[in-house]
Amino acid sequence: MEKRYNNYAFIDAQNVHLGILEFGWKIDWSKFRIWLRDKFNVGKALIFIGYQSGNESLYAFLQHASFVCIFKPMLKYKDGTIKGNCDAELVLHSSAIEFKNYEKAVIVSGDGDFSCLIEFLQEKNKLEMLIVPNENKYSALLKRFNFSDRKFILFLNRERSKIEYRPLNEKGA
Repeated sequence: MEKRYNNYAFIDAQNVHLGILEFGWKIDWSKFRIWLRDKFNVGKALIFIGYQSGNESLYAFLQHASFVCIFKPMLKYKDGTIKGNCDAELVLHSSAIEFKNYEKAVIVSGDGDFSCLIEFLQEKNKLEMLIVPNENKYSALLKRFNFSDRKFILFLNRERSKIEYRPLNEKGA
């Protein structure tokens, strides 16, 4: 019997990138996409990312790795920092636009702004897993989603051996 991949992943790209980077390594997005498919039956992975001119090769790479990129224009602040806040888009896609298209949602972020989304998905029996990139730095608002009978939080930093990016010279090639 053919395996069905009807779960969707909704990924906060900046939260994942920065959360993993704090551990001193980088994520291999291709490995991560395969890991999502194999571990959580993710057929469609939407990655929410700020759009910045000059990063087209990154966006093309993500699309080639089977991510659906949802872009948000980047804002540049007076202090020079750049931000592409994609929270509203992630909530809208997971709770409305794509809601009827998937069996279960996998939310990938440690941002407490998503606590109401996680609660909503649990109430609708649509939450498969909350994947938090950095177990040392995530919102206390999300900690309440691990129950004694069902753990809804997985820490991505613990999956390093499966999803770490290693340059070719470190792979033995």
